[in-house]
Amino acid sequence: MLITDYPITLDADISSEISPMLDKSFADIDWQAPWMCHINQLSIISAARQSLSSSSEQNNAVAYEGQQIDVIAGVLNNVFNQQSSHGQIELPTTKPAHNNQAHTLKFVSQNALPEGEAYESFIATTGNIPTRDNLHDLFNGSIWLTFPKTKALLNYYHMLEIAAQGINASRGRVRDTITVFDENGTVLVTSDASIGEALVDFDWQASLVAPRPKWDDPQQPTSHAQAAVYIFGHALLEQLVYPRKPLCAHSIVINVAQEFFTLSLAERMNCLDEKVAQYMDELLSKDDVTPRQLAPLPILGVPHFWPDNTDSSFYDDNHVFRSGRRQKSN
Repeated sequence: MLITDYPITLDADISSEISPMLDKSFADIDWQAPWMCHINQLSIISAARQSLSSSSEQNNAVAYEGQQIDVIAGVLNNVFNQQSSHGQIELPTTKPAHNNQAHTLKFVSQNALPEGEAYESFIATTGNIPTRDNLHDLFNGSIWLTFPKTKALLNYYHMLEIAAQGINASRGRVRDTITVFDENGTVLVTSDASIGEALVDFDWQASLVAPRPKWDDPQQPTSHAQAAVYIFGHALLEQLVYPRKPLCAHSIVINVAQEFFTLSLAERMNCLDEKVAQYMDELLSKDDVTPRQLAPLPILGVPHFWPDNTDSSFYDDNHVFRSGRRQKSN
């Protein structure tokens, strides 16, 4: 087992409780923040941020296929449908598990989730994603839109575990790993394997400081870059509405050919969705899978994510950039 002294939180909602009504926190989202750039291709969501923060929208429920849904679910469905109608994507589906067929995904009101039914099971058996009018579910929906194959794959493994173990107080290592990555995960993509190896080894100088010229600037991407981080965890995106230096993500490393960085942002995300789904499929199928196999990454230390990290002394804070090393237990 790999050991790290970084804490791992497994609560479904990592951040503090959020009002179910749309509130001023929606207006606080910086859609131009560098960690949001891969989400920012969803221009409809970005353009809707003013209406999401408007109190006049709080009770603006709309109908979708005869079912009452709320504001955010409607916005997210519009993205799905407009992308499909423009020929950008086919509407994504669930990944069948056991006797469940594939279902086209859509966002519905949280009220559509039957009492007593597990959230993951409801998605797998209906394709409906229960969505509340809060920041957490806005970002969850944004990740479904950006990484649909990976999200469907994670739901698939939830279903395999539920079928095998049932719904218990303890989720087990597979579902714990899914939850940590789903809520707090990031993906380091690099064509220089040494950068990923250094990150896993807690070598911040060799991963984040010395190779800084190799890191892609999300706001000015270049084909010459050799490393980039894309956020997968929707709770992490929620916490980054109010950034704090101690925020720590849990990461996987995807090695790619240099050609990856010559792709457009949309092409990068399509490619990455495939690669992350494959990576997580392999990881979650292992008997010894554990959340501790996800590498800690202080998220504001990613080059170009935070102005202060241009000064190398930013990384001298050993309460954030810890010097721990992973060790195999007996």
